[in-house]
This record gives sequence, structure tokens and C-alpha cells, in this order.
Amino acid sequence: MASTIQIDRLLETTVRRNASDLHLAVGRPPTLRMHGHLRELQTKVLEAEDTTALMKSITPDRIQQEYEETGSGDFGFAYGEEARFRVAIFKQKGYCSLVLRKIPNKIMTFEQIGLPSMAEQICRRPRGIFLVTGPTGSGKTTTLACMINYINENFDRHIITMEDPIEYYHPHKKSIVVQREIGVDVPNFSEALRRALRQDPDVMLVGEMRDLATIGAAVTAAETGHLVFGTLHTSGAASTINRIIDAFPTDQQEQIRVQLANNLIAVLSQTLCPRIDTDGMLAAYEFMYVTPGIQNLIRDNKSYRIDSEIQTGKRYGMQLLDDNLWMHFTAGKIAAEECIDKSKNPGFMVDRMQRAGILVNKQDDALMAEAEDAGTGAAAASAAPAAGGAAKPAANDADKQAAIAANRARMQAMMGKKA
Repeated sequence: MASTIQIDRLLETTVRRNASDLHLAVGRPPTLRMHGHLRELQTKVLEAEDTTALMKSITPDRIQQEYEETGSGDFGFAYGEEARFRVAIFKQKGYCSLVLRKIPNKIMTFEQIGLPSMAEQICRRPRGIFLVTGPTGSGKTTTLACMINYINENFDRHIITMEDPIEYYHPHKKSIVVQREIGVDVPNFSEALRRALRQDPDVMLVGEMRDLATIGAAVTAAETGHLVFGTLHTSGAASTINRIIDAFPTDQQEQIRVQLANNLIAVLSQTLCPRIDTDGMLAAYEFMYVTPGIQNLIRDNKSYRIDSEIQTGKRYGMQLLDDNLWMHFTAGKIAAEECIDKSKNPGFMVDRMQRAGILVNKQDDALMAEAEDAGTGAAAASAAPAAGGAAKPAANDADKQAAIAANRARMQAMMGKKA
């Protein structure tokens, strides 16, 4: 039978090796996720009795009861002063499995995460809604914890967070920070938001805007003079706008467009990529700051034009995800495969690399066909006469040479690592 000391050793190994997750499943040894990849520990293969005992050694009675009734449960706990862990327990094939996500005790800074400079200014805003979006495991919680910590250290605010479960702990500094855990302190997000409006808040954080009631309450809270932070599992600013509006019945969508246009401050959509120049991960992001032009697009239901507005909004720090990925790739920080896989338009990214003279080895016929279509479209666009009658060049030669040089350096670095 497994014992508490064994879970302690596993947690210590997770912290010491700087892994992001610990997987415990019947039929294979304990496994760490390190820099985006799974690595088995050199220990025994887990049996059903092992995972059950490991689960019981750290799981509160309330969550164990939920697990028995529903087949799954989520909670968080502190591992001494080293870190906190967010735990998901669930049944699979009748056996108990666990996934433990490590939450560092030390909160990262804006510079360490690589957030746009406008993010700091957004924290100073008295009202509005700021959304951080991306797939599971993309660092949304870390980004929001950084912003809440900045407010906590620099302003006297009453901050109320609603989380499922609580991950980062925020001690009181200049601000008062109240953290409410769903299922422990309050039954659900929408109820927590409704009650929070009567608790004299300045800033509210909604851990997940997962349903119509929560989304509506968050928008209302921003409209009534509060700064609201929230998350969604969407990729890109335009799809985030569509996701919020589509959550409402058809007869309410016109109203929510107006509310969103008037109260949305910005959308930060991010993803995590393994680095090739050093150990660790980096965040690639798309950032949209709501300008009067974007407000009009939201009101007029023209979200398909938001990407164009982001491209022309560099003075506000705006950037498309694919442009940010390209920047990291040409700087030799991420691999070509990762740049393509994490991009919103993989075919266009492949075409962009090919036009820059970079050899792309992708065994994906559909993707290469998409790249060929993208290349055909780019060639047609470059052949069309410009306003003055002259044709625009397809690409800037200096940029192309820089990209080729960066790729060569990246390949040399990779060969050096393999050697």
C-alpha cells in the first residue's frame, strides 16, 4: 500500500525538477510533465491500491465524498512553503487517477511573463472588464495572479476573487484581498458575483466565465463601476467576442454587444510553448486593446474585422498571436514545429516560413495544401497594382534574410544540444 511519505517524495520531486504537473495513473509509473513533455519517474508501476491510497492521503473528506458520488473532484492544497498544488481526481476504467498541477508560491512579474506594457496600465483602470483567454494549461491563472498582485502591492483596493479551486494565495498588502472558493465558500460563480456586488468591491476576479449567468453577471459588474478580470477557453480576441455574444439568446445579443463594446477594456489570448534556447516555457500572446474603432466593430457585429484592427494597432501594444509566435521563432526561442502547431492559421504560417526560405518538414497533406493556397493568395495580392500603379513587393528582403539567419542559428543550437 502507498503511504503519505510516498506522496511527499513525489511532490518533492515535482518541485525539485521544476515540473508543471504530476500524473498518477494505474498501469504506469508516476509521470511528470516537464517543459511540455511527459517524463516517467524511475520507480514502480502504480497499481489500483497505490493510486487510491495516494488520493486518500491528500484529499479532504468533502472531495472524497464528491468523488464517490460523481466520479471526479477538484481541490487545492499547500505543500509546505514550497508550492501549492491544484488536484484533479477522477475514475477511469474503474480505477482512481490523479493529476496534480504545481502552483508556485512566488508570483511572477510582468517582465518575467512577457506581458504587453498596456497590461500594467489596465490594472490602474477604475472600471471595465479584462479577459485572459486560452486553452487549459496556457498560463491564464499565472497571468491573472500577476495582475492581482500588482494591484495588491500598489493600490488600496478591495479585491474579491472567485476561484475553483483557489490556486495562488494573496496576502493582504496595500489592498484587502478576499478569496472565495467555489464549492467551499460559495456554491457557484454566478452566486459569488451576485453577492460580491454587495461587499464593496473595487476589483473582482472570476476564475472561469463558464455559463450565461456568470458571463452576464461579470459584464453587469463591469458596467456598474468595477474592474473585472475573467477567463475563457477561447483562442483569439475575435473568437472571444463571438463566444460571449453567442452565449446569450438571440433577442438579447444586440444588448450584450452594446454592453460589451462599452465595458470591455482588452483581451489577452495566450498559449505556452517549450523553449529550445534554454529550459522552460514561454508565453506567446495575442493582445487586443479596445479602441473606438473596435468598439464600433463589436456594436455592428463585425468581429471578423478585428484582426485587421489589431494589425494596425501596434501603438497600443496590440499584436496577433501568429505575429508573436513568428517573433519568438525568428529569435530562435521556439521550434518551427511549435510555431506552426500553436498558430491560429497553420497553413499561412507554413507559407510564411517557406517564403522566408525556411525548410518546413510537415507530414500533413491538408496543412501543406492550405499553405499552398495561402501562397497562391499572397502571390496574387503582390501582383495586384498598388494605389500608385506600382506592384507591392511580396516580402521585405531584409526581413527575409534576418529570418533565414535566425533559423540557421536555431538549427545550429539544436544540433549542438543533440551532440
